[in-house]
Amino acid sequence: MKVLTMGVHVLDVLVRPVEEIPEGQGATLVEDIRMTAAGTAGGTALTLAKLGAEVLSAGAIGSDPTGDMLVQLLNRAGIDTGFLVRRTDTATSASVLPIRPNGDRPSLHLLGANITYGVDDVPWDALAEATHLHLGGPELIGVDTAARILSYAKEHGVVTSVDLLAPGVLGSFEQIEAALPYVDHFLPNEDQVLGFTGEDDLLTGARKLLAAGVGVVAVTRGGDGALVVSADGAEPVPAFVVDVVDTTGCGDAFSAGYLRGIGLGRTPSDAAVLGSAAAALVAQGLGSDHGDFDLAGADAFASSAKSHA
Repeated sequence: MKVLTMGVHVLDVLVRPVEEIPEGQGATLVEDIRMTAAGTAGGTALTLAKLGAEVLSAGAIGSDPTGDMLVQLLNRAGIDTGFLVRRTDTATSASVLPIRPNGDRPSLHLLGANITYGVDDVPWDALAEATHLHLGGPELIGVDTAARILSYAKEHGVVTSVDLLAPGVLGSFEQIEAALPYVDHFLPNEDQVLGFTGEDDLLTGARKLLAAGVGVVAVTRGGDGALVVSADGAEPVPAFVVDVVDTTGCGDAFSAGYLRGIGLGRTPSDAAVLGSAAAALVAQGLGSDHGDFDLAGADAFASSAKSHA
């Protein structure tokens, strides 16, 4: 499995635990501050690499120390960063995440160079040689650019998947519609399905995506697990019971596990079980890169851990 993870790359600075921001110039002691690679492309790349895929990342970052750190963290995880383009006039995307004691993560986010990625930056030859393309945050680069990239991948026999970055409240169907006929696996969260489709019901929204050309929709629902919807029907996949430390990167970990399962020839539902296992393992620590696990470890966890079903 040779995956090109393209799109949103972010450097996360995570602080835990944060119950409130001190008033004025006050200070508070915390237990942990970490920096990790993240984003709908970068975070997914981290877990894909852990699960044994060959991973190449493509996207736009700045020529700044933040970008240097992001590249270093991805390289340390065994990810090929040769297709990340460095901008001299735009900062690397970054987030500051004050993690609450219950694992919730409000975000202070800088879009940075992610929105500058375009067709002239795409490594077309590498894309054609990949087995899988995961495009994270197509709404940031524009639906026409996303459609061109995804259609090229399909023409060359590459399995395609897409995840969204924007919250559902900022989404519209027009932002994604033209790209949907070229998406084999669509991996949004519940809020994004409802927001981008304009529907009030999750299953209705997922079926609208299928009608627009998507092959399979695998929707993450936080502690409620996932819902896999295809032309064959809808199947819920429960989340695993774990002590949640931080939910950062859980959606990206789900995407990675799901895609690794698909790459291994598993059914979408079985792939979603691997995705849920990867998300549960990441949720038990701080940041998108948490967890010293591999494919065998994730499968073992999935077979033995208690689920919310």
